[in-house]
Amino acid sequence: METRRIGTSGLSVDMLGFGCASLGNLYHAISDAEATQILNAAWSKGFRYFDTAPHYGQGLSERRVGDALRHSQGEDYVLSTKVGRLLKPSGYAPSRHGFLSPMPFDFVYDYSYDGVMRSFEDSLQRLGLDRIDILYMHDIGAMTHGEDNDRLFAIAMDGGYRAMNELRRDGRVSAIGLGVNEFEVCEAALEYGDWDCFLLAGRYTLLEQAALDTFLPKCVERNCSIVIGGAYNSGILATGVKGEGPFHYDYGEAPASVVDKVGKIENTCEEFGIPLPAAALQFPLAHPAVASVIPGVGKLARIEQTLELFRTGIPAEFWSALIDRGLLREDAPTP
Repeated sequence: METRRIGTSGLSVDMLGFGCASLGNLYHAISDAEATQILNAAWSKGFRYFDTAPHYGQGLSERRVGDALRHSQGEDYVLSTKVGRLLKPSGYAPSRHGFLSPMPFDFVYDYSYDGVMRSFEDSLQRLGLDRIDILYMHDIGAMTHGEDNDRLFAIAMDGGYRAMNELRRDGRVSAIGLGVNEFEVCEAALEYGDWDCFLLAGRYTLLEQAALDTFLPKCVERNCSIVIGGAYNSGILATGVKGEGPFHYDYGEAPASVVDKVGKIENTCEEFGIPLPAAALQFPLAHPAVASVIPGVGKLARIEQTLELFRTGIPAEFWSALIDRGLLREDAPTP
């Protein structure tokens, strides 16, 4: 699979990565055996970049990913996980934070120097691996923290960044960044540190290109790479809007304006004989700052489906039609 460089880190990742939130039983529970089967199948199909987090199943995803990758003895893969949440024993529960049958922990936010260092060490132990390649600071930003974000952001950009930079300097990780759902906090963070990459979920997609205004140009200027999560905007760009609702967008029900726009994009896809999710998956990769897109792949059948969507040929005339119809910004780079 073709790779792209992460900033100036010397690390390269596959243009198509594997998002592992679903392996923490996000909205749908799978067994350990099923998780192993999915990860082994992904490996056999050539996936080598895997992204997980302590939050995903409160440690469950990290455990499953580590168990599957351990056979490689540290070779031939890139692994990212996240800091910012510490897991505390909280007893067993049928669900927490959207994850079904999670591990018996809940989290507390901690973006301090000590919190980041502890989170990193805890992740290594849950994974049962000897390295983490990319370390993201998870869910800092107003979308998660509201009015408390100013206080937490100051802590994160001081002690949290200092810990992550130290881990990178000492060679314990190869790259550092933020893993968030809003580009504004990434743009603010650029003024506080030297970041290699940002994992940005849902904010540079077929539906949303506001990041083109100032954020993505700054990333190109500073050689800071973008990894795209949420390319389907929580599902609506995967399912389309031809069937029965509700349609999911940005972790909730899609507003009428979004449903209308997706319907118009979907009609254009049908006109050119292109699957909507293929266009959604491929679009972000045309931007020079974008290194990889990492869809969630929680079922065996979706592995081959995702590869087919990624490889679908899309003519330039399709992208031109979206621009001409006001469905895509004129300044958006296209494949």
